[in-house]
Amino acid sequence: MTEPTAPPGLPGRLLADPEMIAACSARDFTKIFSLAKSKAGIHASRIGRQCELTPSRVGEVLSGRRKITNMSVIERIADGLQIPGHMLGLASRAWERPKVPAPREPRPAAFQAGPGLQPAAVPTSDLDDILAIAANTKVTPSTLRSLQTSIEDYWRRDDEHGGEALRPAVIGQLRYVKGILADTTDPNYRQSLHGIAAELARLTGWTYFDARQFSTARTYFTESLRLARAIDDRTFVSNVLACLSLQATYQDRAGEAITLVRAAQDAARDDGGTPRLMAMLSIREAFGHASGRDQQATHLAIDEAQHHFERINPTDDDPPWVQYFDRTKLTVDTGIALGQLGDAAAAEPLIAEALRNEPEVNLRGRAFHSFWLARTQLQRRQVEAACRTASDALDLAATVDSPRVAAHLQEFRHLLTPFRTFRPVVELEARLREATG
Repeated sequence: MTEPTAPPGLPGRLLADPEMIAACSARDFTKIFSLAKSKAGIHASRIGRQCELTPSRVGEVLSGRRKITNMSVIERIADGLQIPGHMLGLASRAWERPKVPAPREPRPAAFQAGPGLQPAAVPTSDLDDILAIAANTKVTPSTLRSLQTSIEDYWRRDDEHGGEALRPAVIGQLRYVKGILADTTDPNYRQSLHGIAAELARLTGWTYFDARQFSTARTYFTESLRLARAIDDRTFVSNVLACLSLQATYQDRAGEAITLVRAAQDAARDDGGTPRLMAMLSIREAFGHASGRDQQATHLAIDEAQHHFERINPTDDDPPWVQYFDRTKLTVDTGIALGQLGDAAAAEPLIAEALRNEPEVNLRGRAFHSFWLARTQLQRRQVEAACRTASDALDLAATVDSPRVAAHLQEFRHLLTPFRTFRPVVELEARLREATG
């Protein structure tokens, strides 16, 4: 089995830079992080991920408000950024040493592999780490990286197939992380584990939201808020509040949705929210206003989102969880907000454009957005086109385990009532009846 490739660290040219050499010798991490950002394009969010530091802590170091003196943190930075140990006054790091193949152990003579059987593999050098993780007694940087990687994989699979089947695994991992958090005394590892637990709690809340189990979703979102607040990660707090705001729009609680997203905006501003993050939050505010049928406030929020989005710079230090909010997502969300207001003429071309550009693998998103396109086409009395689009949405919905998408299709079925005698509607109605019950 090949070892996983480690995230790339600082390039050799930067490690040979006299400024970097002097900064490492003085353990001046403000300078080290600044050089990593300016000369290698390694931004604070990536530094945080690779070194198991929260974004707010990296930001405090970069601004000079906080110094790093804890040896375990220094070692994590050395490993995360691949800085040779001697540059920071440390022993040679494990990844610097040449790998020596482990000697092959002879199979015990008593063992005879029968037909169809293979001898057990020789234990590898990471067996102790595996057993330590299983025993809830030891946290290592590789433990944290593995947990973070699994979260990224969960989100990818949720986008592609829905979260219903993932939920038991996510909840189990959340319990596991909270268990090792209770057994961990190192403050730096505890901070990283709090952040991971917050992400898992938000993901669990999201799977319940997608299942339309709103009360349980709110419980997990609230738990995620507490975990993020415990480490003062205000940017992540804004992320969770935005999820709660979106859920409130689904429950027709426009006032609550607006209050929650404005609290999210305040939290993001307190932590220097990037233009991309502020654009996403403005669109969530537009959803809230559209849910309350406030035309003027919806358009103002859309304009604010466009304004923030135009200020995005490739060098912005966006949190990983908001990087999905690209031009296509801004376009489709703008269309949905306008569609919610009843402005189908403005909404339809935006949603159609976004669907043309949306990744094919995002099956749930494409099903959801196809529903909205069909709805705006129906509002414009383009009945045949609406039926074709809804049929596409139905095909996509069949591949996704998402009660939220199913509920939208059920809603669309009711919207067809005034056109029930049209032949395309009769055919689609039969499919919808079979799919939605």
